[in-house]
Amino acid sequence: MTVPTREEIVDQLAEILHEVAGVLPADVTEEKSLVEELDVDSLAMAEVIVVAEERFGIALPEEEMKDMRRVLDIVLRVEKQLAS
Repeated sequence: MTVPTREEIVDQLAEILHEVAGVLPADVTEEKSLVEELDVDSLAMAEVIVVAEERFGIALPEEEMKDMRRVLDIVLRVEKQLAS
């Protein structure tokens, strides 16, 4: 399996956020705040993490979820997991 580029990870997360929380994919950028700007609640966030883990074939530590405030925070953790 080839490691996805950062852009591909963002695109995948945009798709996941759309499926789970109804966020428009065009609204998803690395800088966006998940709660304040994209209106993702904690329940939807947990589902986003589960779907991302399945889609990327990785495990994202649950205790780190509270630190994931921006789309970029998830992207960096996905990249880190894919690299290990």
